[in-house]
Amino acid sequence: MKFKIISALSLIVILFSSSLTNAWVYPEHRDIAIRAIEKLSANYRTILDKLWAEARIGYETRLPAKIIDGTHGFIDWPSWSAISGDHSCSPANMLHNVLDTEWIVEVADIAQELKENLAKAETRSELINYLRDSDIKLQRADEEYAIRAGSNNAHFLIARPRYDISPKDYGKLCLKEGSEINAIGVYAYFHAMALKKISLIRSGEYSAEERSQIVLSAFSDEAFALHFLEDTFAAGHVAGTWGDASQRKGTHDYYNENGLEVITWNNGHAVIMGDAHMRPEDVDFASDAVKLSIEQFLDASENGLDTAGVLIHGFNPMKPGDFSVCKNNFMPKNILNDKLKKEIIEVVEKIPISGLGAGLGALPRFRSELGLFIGFAPSFWGESLIGGFGELQTKAGAYSGIGVALRLGVGLDGVMNDAGDGLVFLDLGWRQDGNASMKFGDSPNLSNGGSITSAIPGRDAYTARLRMPFWLIPGDMVLALPLALISMDTYSKMAVIAGNGGVIPWQSGISTPIGRFQFVLGREVGVSFYSEDALLIPVGEKETKMISYKSIKIDAPILEYKPFRTFSLDQSSGFVIQLTVGVDIPFSAGIILPENGSVPQLKNVWSFGLRTIFDWRYYY
Repeated sequence: MKFKIISALSLIVILFSSSLTNAWVYPEHRDIAIRAIEKLSANYRTILDKLWAEARIGYETRLPAKIIDGTHGFIDWPSWSAISGDHSCSPANMLHNVLDTEWIVEVADIAQELKENLAKAETRSELINYLRDSDIKLQRADEEYAIRAGSNNAHFLIARPRYDISPKDYGKLCLKEGSEINAIGVYAYFHAMALKKISLIRSGEYSAEERSQIVLSAFSDEAFALHFLEDTFAAGHVAGTWGDASQRKGTHDYYNENGLEVITWNNGHAVIMGDAHMRPEDVDFASDAVKLSIEQFLDASENGLDTAGVLIHGFNPMKPGDFSVCKNNFMPKNILNDKLKKEIIEVVEKIPISGLGAGLGALPRFRSELGLFIGFAPSFWGESLIGGFGELQTKAGAYSGIGVALRLGVGLDGVMNDAGDGLVFLDLGWRQDGNASMKFGDSPNLSNGGSITSAIPGRDAYTARLRMPFWLIPGDMVLALPLALISMDTYSKMAVIAGNGGVIPWQSGISTPIGRFQFVLGREVGVSFYSEDALLIPVGEKETKMISYKSIKIDAPILEYKPFRTFSLDQSSGFVIQLTVGVDIPFSAGIILPENGSVPQLKNVWSFGLRTIFDWRYYY
């Protein structure tokens, strides 16, 4: 049990590190970039196409001739901003994935399928299921997908420290060395790097091959920067990242789905949505800032940019930036001159103003079901029995009962999406069973005998119940715990996959208009410890023995249905209906009557039933 507890805690820590989702999904990122390019003037578009032609030299089999081209097998430039951050950790990592991996083509195909599915989703349950299917496919294609960017707030806006902060001062806060890594800081860092690189091509100092390499490197930095610029227009990323993991995820999810009224730094007004809820007006709104960033990039390529005194950590004109937004939690040291600061502020002014930090005037916060909880779980059930404990008791019957349990656990619901379930808990409780409907023998005279003539009289038991997700087979996250000491990344991947249905994702939740269904066999097990009781057992046509016995019943749910669930700031409640299978194992049998008689052979009793639980939790 000690090792199980340690494993559970390890799983909790790992899943918490992946508990915050990124902003726009892949096709939404790509759509914003496409719209920004479409808005460019004819002159800017000519410059962009010319630069793209230089960048793709030597990579014509992967990079299409047109900068916007969704043909299978090609990865166009708007897709780079979608791959950045979510499917890569740096511009260098992103370019490698684009040019040198085959799985990125599969990711692009999955993204196109998701775009088509989101467009036809008419209900929330359909949208949830489409996202679930897409995430499962993306996790298979990109093994790092679920854990790549969960350890920090690189995709989010820093909450404003005061209401009257200027865009200039806010930009300084985001870029300051040692500041928490954030979307504007990451955007500005890589945008400045791209501007400095693309300015170099005007010097005439480089060969055609070197020039192509610089342009490709600059394109990589700019695309990576645009991903984080686009993130600043997702409602859940504007609301401000503060509070514990539960508050951050709950607030993120709430505003993404329900929208948020925002004001930009240059006094623009809009209502914006978030991840997987993008509307055409959201695309149009975000694309204006992206368009300006691309225009600055193109202006620098044509007219140059004063970069005197500019110091950018890790700058190498021939290679894309390698600063990892996955592994670094703080902004690096950078020195920008007034010209570059002016360029960045012009873009920042088009970005929605982030929510205030904790205190007066802060946006309402919401929680998700993440974190430690204590709960109360009363239940009742009905089960069909396949015979009794005696060898001759083959007649089927049924019984019902009630129970109550104290529940201690960790809520990890919907870590990757709403179909996920990383729930871990331990129940300790008590149950009372009613009499079995069949009698211990076949005589009709037993029908009025009451409890004593029942094949299994009413009884009570102490109960324990454990729930924990698994990767492939029940308990494998416990067995794989030593792997965490060797390769935490590998164990982390297993944990995230376990929480989202397993390597064969048959245990992912299925959302419907009437509730949520989930196969859970092996994910949860209950044990009932029955105290010593008396039982009548037929051992022949005319002989019956009275015995004493104890038993242990092991049960497991197969299918789970949640018709509804409600959640407040710190409490949740809901009904759960489970289709269960169980086996009652007798032991310690002794003879009562006749005295000195032999103990009859007993057998296990199998059962199938429905168990209804009222699940109430209080989160800390």
